[in-house]
Amino acid sequence: MSGELNRERRALVDLARFGLPQTVAGQPFPPSEVGAPLVVDTDAGGDPDDAVALVLAAAEPTLALVTTVDELGGERARFARHLLDLLGRADVPVVAGADLGNTRMNCVEGLVPDDVPAQGGDVVEAVAEVCARTDGPVRWVGIGPASNLARVLTTRSDLRARLVVTQMGGAINYRDPSRAEHNFRVDPAAAATLVSTAELPKLVLSDTTFTPEIEITEGSDLHRALAAGPAWARLVAAHLDRWFTRFHPGTIQHDALALAAALQLPYVDLFHERVLLDGIGRMTVDPAGHRVRVSGGANHPAFLRWLTRGLETALDREDTR
Repeated sequence: MSGELNRERRALVDLARFGLPQTVAGQPFPPSEVGAPLVVDTDAGGDPDDAVALVLAAAEPTLALVTTVDELGGERARFARHLLDLLGRADVPVVAGADLGNTRMNCVEGLVPDDVPAQGGDVVEAVAEVCARTDGPVRWVGIGPASNLARVLTTRSDLRARLVVTQMGGAINYRDPSRAEHNFRVDPAAAATLVSTAELPKLVLSDTTFTPEIEITEGSDLHRALAAGPAWARLVAAHLDRWFTRFHPGTIQHDALALAAALQLPYVDLFHERVLLDGIGRMTVDPAGHRVRVSGGANHPAFLRWLTRGLETALDREDTR
């Protein structure tokens, strides 16, 4: 199974490298970013789609840094640290980022051993260190509010051209017109900075991600496999159980789809658009707006097969602890 997954990745990389047409979007692939360091910025600990995305990101040798946002007094960072350690990625630093004062979305209290220490808190310096280790681009994958990214973009303008930003967030046709999508709603000022300041960011919109086609549900095959798996998988399963009990009997894999887009896998159809945000983070298309790339659709069944294979490959590896 691992060999099959690696062959698929190599084939996709070759497509990107040689600039062959992207059949879904009908546009050429952008320049390959394969090998560029990967930074994942996450609000892990609420909806467990973040934890699933972290498992998949941990399989990437280029994963260089994990930062946490919308912090819960450092508990999101401790959870991410513990999960990465169980996955054999103790080499990846975790930095606790912006705490926005929210407390509702916490499904991991008590799941992290007391001996897992608090993580460092200087996101800007950590990102600058990743950038200093390479002359090329650095891939930033935002799967939480954009608070940390906004701080990096505004305090280190010299890094703007280095960061290839993919953000899960925003919506053009959100299901509730009275409010913005969650990641943009939690910190609308940061979302506005992202849209106006990052260089041609990729926005994987809720319009694209919000579908039961990519949902892991209570009692599903994946849920049961995780619950019977090694330590990292049992941690994720316990997290899922908390979510299923407290919020919803399923978790849509918004964040893993954004990760796939950041890895330039051909599951998300991206196109150029100009958008504006209002004061509460709602997005509209406007010819006078900021130029971004937005998702216009996705091959959800193919993406779910990739996600499932990635989790199964991780489950097949021996427990690291």
